[in-house]
Amino acid sequence: MSEEERLVSGEQYIDDQAIDAALRPKKLDDFIGQERVREQLSLVLHSALRRGRTPDHVLLSGGPGLGKTTLAMIIAAELGRPLRITSGPAIERAGDLAAVLSTLSEGEVLFLDEIHRMARPAEEMLYLAMEDFRVDVVVGKGPGATAIPLDIAPFTLVGATTRAGMLPGPLRDRFGFVAHMDFYDPAELEIIVRRSAGLLGVRIDDRAAAEVAFRSRGTPRIANRLLRRVRDFAEVRADGYVTLDLARSALDLYEVDESGLDRLDLAVLRALLTKFGGGPVGLSTLAVSVGEEPETVEVVAEPFLVRQGLLARTPRGRIATPAAWTHLGLAPPQVPGPAGGTLFDVTPDTD
Repeated sequence: MSEEERLVSGEQYIDDQAIDAALRPKKLDDFIGQERVREQLSLVLHSALRRGRTPDHVLLSGGPGLGKTTLAMIIAAELGRPLRITSGPAIERAGDLAAVLSTLSEGEVLFLDEIHRMARPAEEMLYLAMEDFRVDVVVGKGPGATAIPLDIAPFTLVGATTRAGMLPGPLRDRFGFVAHMDFYDPAELEIIVRRSAGLLGVRIDDRAAAEVAFRSRGTPRIANRLLRRVRDFAEVRADGYVTLDLARSALDLYEVDESGLDRLDLAVLRALLTKFGGGPVGLSTLAVSVGEEPETVEVVAEPFLVRQGLLARTPRGRIATPAAWTHLGLAPPQVPGPAGGTLFDVTPDTD
């Protein structure tokens, strides 16, 4: 199963874009969740507006689907300024960045998604642009090359990254406001589901909305995607009204279990428990056992399993936790010893 096929992936797919745009809140007060980030960001923006100054540059970090792009759009709307959107992979050379920066109007907001994937020469040019609103354009090559300083209009950079640890320290230090976006709790996601249902014209009862929220892995984008699949099921198999039983039937059909695990997650857990006795087992061996590439298992499935406390990464390999056995309704294997017990009662080997 590829990342593009996963219903519970936080990544944005092509068919999500139009729906996401329609469901995004337009004001900071309408943004649900991330309460501390919203309050801090509100102070940064309103303070800058009172002083008539361009706000500090903003760095937003967190997993995909948590609302970083939405917050960038809200920042521009709150400031009453235009928004320019690009991404790190699109900035392949310093000249690409210079072309973008030189056309910015005063006070414009530049949203740079996946900023950690920007080319190094462009990154070094960005340092000067963020601090002094100036870029040095190099003309010519070799000993005869000349750097021509080019002033640019004051702007606010909003950088977004899913891997804050990959950002160089000098770049991170140039952001005046850094915020980490956490996963949402089910109560916040339930509000999001009900709001999205109203905008999409989906009739859903509160218990069904709570069920969709609980299986959404703490991510609004996944909640909205599951809501659309539940809506489709209700329209085809029923009268369009989403009840709790109907929501459960729809999500079971799409192989999203009560904890938000999908087919790949469950396949990894079952292989770990039934084929390798709970581990430890190496990543490559585990990946082969489920017919996937090691990178797919490591990047796509493992983060959520670890966050749910179902799997642990150790120097000796991947091991299942007691919660994993409970989740699949299996009993941990017994280990020999004078007092009996399960493998989790044995002191781990630290060698």
